Amino acid sequence: MTEPTITQLQPMPDDWQRALAVVAHPDDLEYGCSAAIATWTDAGREVAYVLATRGEAGIDTLEPASCGALREREQRASAAVVGVSVVEFLDHKDGVIEYGIALRRDIAAAIRRHRPELLITLNHRDTWGGVAWNTPDHVAVGRATLDAAGDAGNRWIFPELVEQGLEPWNGVRWVAVAGSSSPTHAVDATPGLERGVRSLLEHHAYIKALTDEDPETYVRGFLTGFAEETGKRFGGRPAVAFELFGR
Repeated sequence: MTEPTITQLQPMPDDWQRALAVVAHPDDLEYGCSAAIATWTDAGREVAYVLATRGEAGIDTLEPASCGALREREQRASAAVVGVSVVEFLDHKDGVIEYGIALRRDIAAAIRRHRPELLITLNHRDTWGGVAWNTPDHVAVGRATLDAAGDAGNRWIFPELVEQGLEPWNGVRWVAVAGSSSPTHAVDATPGLERGVRSLLEHHAYIKALTDEDPETYVRGFLTGFAEETGKRFGGRPAVAFELFGR
């Protein structure tokens, strides 16, 4: 019996200068694609982060006001490890983000502020593939980010943004979805993998609440395992995968 053909992932485009990553929570990017972001910033590209929430509902033993402030600090430290200095929070409610006009407007405004060519978000589908159910926050923010890429370029959608000095930006060329069960492209994770590990480890309080395992053992095993598995479809090199949508 012949072995099934494994569809190979294509290299991500590299003819761009600015990227904007839009996700729901602190740690979403670190679990998904910070090794790729480290590689990009090393090459002189600009990457900014926008988070819909401060992750204030993420730790059962901490009430939201304290938790949100803690997780914001951890996210800023985490971003700095991979060369990202701009981290913004939209202050939607953690756990109950609503997909709709308000979310699309906030993300469209962020796109107009940062004027990216590449937009990055997290899996917007109901599952992670198979029976692993996704969270409503990820679905809402991922879908709204895909939609806001178009909203940002149309002056007649959210005209109030123009009144605020945010002119339309129709320069988004791609939206890259991390954590997709249907990836199409990848980035060699080798140069940035160690910083990806250190970046996720900056989420000390969250990881401590999540697992009894030694934090570094847990983080290193999780990230390297996924990178090596993805690498089977990318020439054997550890990789970070994305589903790439063109515009």
